[in-house]
Amino acid sequence: MPTVKSLHRFCAVLLVTSMAVLAEDAPKPVTLPATAAEAAPKKPSLPDDPAAAWKALNKATQPPQPPAEWNQKAPTPEESAAFRRTMADAAAAAADLAKEFQDRFASDAHAADAKRMQAELLQAVASLRGDSAGQALLAAPKDAFQQKIQAAVEAAKQKQAEGMPAVFAEFERQLRLLQKEYPDRPEISGGLLEAAQGIGGDRGLAIVKEVRETATKEELKKYAAQVEKQIMGEKMKLDRVGKPLDVKFKSVDGRDVDLAALKGKVVLVDFWATWCGPCVGELPHVKEAYAKLHGQGFEIVGISFDQDKDALETFIKKQAMPWPQYFDGEGWQNKFGQEFGIMAIPAMWLVDKQGNLRELEARDQLESKIEKLLAEK
Repeated sequence: MPTVKSLHRFCAVLLVTSMAVLAEDAPKPVTLPATAAEAAPKKPSLPDDPAAAWKALNKATQPPQPPAEWNQKAPTPEESAAFRRTMADAAAAAADLAKEFQDRFASDAHAADAKRMQAELLQAVASLRGDSAGQALLAAPKDAFQQKIQAAVEAAKQKQAEGMPAVFAEFERQLRLLQKEYPDRPEISGGLLEAAQGIGGDRGLAIVKEVRETATKEELKKYAAQVEKQIMGEKMKLDRVGKPLDVKFKSVDGRDVDLAALKGKVVLVDFWATWCGPCVGELPHVKEAYAKLHGQGFEIVGISFDQDKDALETFIKKQAMPWPQYFDGEGWQNKFGQEFGIMAIPAMWLVDKQGNLRELEARDQLESKIEKLLAEK
C-alpha cells in the first residue's frame, strides 16, 4: 500500500481545517504561479550533504498545524483564509526545495522521489490556493474509498454547531467505521492522527499510541511521533499558564533581554517570522497596541523563526519595530520554539506584571487583553 505522501499531508490538514469553516469562507480562486519560487519567499538552500539535504526536504513537507484554539472556537473567515495561505506558502517552499534537490543531487537515489514530491506539493498548493484544478482533487474523488473519506469529512462538518471537539470526535467515529471496511489503508491511520491533533489531550495521545503500535509503514510511525510531540507540546503550554516564563537572550541589536527583569510590565512574547504572511498581517495591530500602551507599561519581545539574519534586520528597520528580537537562524528548530512547543506562527503570549504567563492566544482582542493586565495591581 502507498505511504502517506506530501500531498496527503497538506490536503489532510486542509480537509480537517475545512470542518471549521463554511464553504463560502473559502478563499477566492487564484492562478497558480508557474514555479514554486514565485509562490513563496526565497528560503535558504539545502545542505551540501545529500543525506542531510534529503532529511531537510522531508522535514519541509510537514505542514503547519491549525491553531490549537480552533478546537474550542471556530476561526473567522479571515483566519481560515490566512491559514490556508500559510499552508500554501509552506507547500510551495517545500516544492522549491524538492526542485533544488533534483537539480543539485541528480545522481542521488532519492532524485526521482524528489521529482514526485515536487509534483505532489504543487498539487497541494493548487488545492490550498483555490486553483480549480487543485480543488478538483478534493471535490471529485477518483474511487469509492476517497468518496467515503470525503463523506466522513462532510459528516463531521455537520457537528459544527456543537463545537470543534464534537467535530473531531465525529471525524474519528467515521474513520473507525471506514477502518472496519478498509483495515489496511494507511490513509485512515493518517486521518486518525489528524483527528488526534484536533482532539488533543489524553484521548488524542491514546489515538496516537494506537496508530504508532499498529502501523506497518515507517513513515506513519514517524508521523505519529510528530503528532505525539505536538499534542504534548500543547499540554505543556497549558501547564505553563500562571507560571513564570523563562526567556533570556541577547537580541539581534545587542540588547540583553530577560523577562524576569521586566516585572511590573505587561509583555507580549511574539513568535513570528518575516516570511510568515499571517505574522506580517498582524504587525499593524501589534504596532498600534505598542504605540498606544507602551507608555503605560507594555513591552514586546519578538522570537523570530527566520533563518536569514540580514533579511530580518532589514525588515525590522523598514517596519520601524523598536522592540528586541531573538534570532538563532534555526527556523522551526528555534530554541524557544522547541522549548515552548510552538508548532504554528504567529503565536502571541502575554505575560503579566508578576512575570507569569497569562494568555496563550493574544491575537484576538489584543489591546483589550493588554489593557486588562495593565489594570491589575
